Amino acid sequence: MAPNDDLEAAARLFDEAGDELEQAVAHCRTAARHMRAREVPRGAAHAWAALGHVEAADERLREQARMHARKSNP
Repeated sequence: MAPNDDLEAAARLFDEAGDELEQAVAHCRTAARHMRAREVPRGAAHAWAALGHVEAADERLREQARMHARKSNP
């Protein structure tokens, strides 16, 4: 990849991680509303969805870290 391609790939991974984290935030807030309404199964479902989005964001950030490691000079 050319240097500009590398930067675009990194930017894309950061954008994707941010999108996943925004989804996690929305699910957390929805989970909180359901828990307050004593709708535990629905709240738990959104809590698990939030964790899934956090893990997806983590995967994108780890991929970018691996890209950085491949290009980094010790």
